[in-house]
Amino acid sequence: MIRVLIADDQPLVRRGLALILAPDPAFEVVGEAEDGARAVALARELRPDVVVMDIRMPVLDGVQATEELARTLPESRVLALSTFDMDEYVVAALRAGAYGFLPKDISPEELIAAVHTVHTGEAAVAPRLLTRLISTYVRSSARPRPAATATATATAPDGLTPRELEIWQLLASGRDNAEIAGDLEISVSTVKNHITGVFTKLGVRDRAQAVIAAYESGLVAAGHRSG
Repeated sequence: MIRVLIADDQPLVRRGLALILAPDPAFEVVGEAEDGARAVALARELRPDVVVMDIRMPVLDGVQATEELARTLPESRVLALSTFDMDEYVVAALRAGAYGFLPKDISPEELIAAVHTVHTGEAAVAPRLLTRLISTYVRSSARPRPAATATATATAPDGLTPRELEIWQLLASGRDNAEIAGDLEISVSTVKNHITGVFTKLGVRDRAQAVIAAYESGLVAAGHRSG
């Protein structure tokens, strides 16, 4: 059973999220918090597996609460929610340590799937938001560095091999593992192995952080999707 803590400053939203999750025997909603400070306190007390965290809350906002939980209680993984598609606080939440982010207009099925994904330690990011959010907010806030290309062979950034660099670029431009495997005519398991190497060399935890790093490095440009 996945123990879930829900943090949102709107009682109706908290109750709605609980009503979506509670009937599923895979979940136990262990608590609800009305602000970020309360979310941190309850997480320390209840030790949930997943914290569904609104970004904009009083007392302590969701980004600050996420950063605190990532630092002191990393086993409680944060899934951030945002009311607006274009919300810089969502990217800040990923930087703070959230395992994923979703818009609040998702379906119940998408929420359930995302909580399962975050519980396994994988990133749960709505595909329709990922490149748009990061291209808007990360690119504009980062100090530009020389753009890398997938054809670089000698001095790939962060010690990446040419193949890893190519896979990083495809990942950052919106490809999933199966699409990358098809593009490069290699197996999905080989793609997964290369992605693990990319994460290690970049010092990132998951796919979302790898995409952020790609935009910040100049590997991909705002609005880019290869193919």
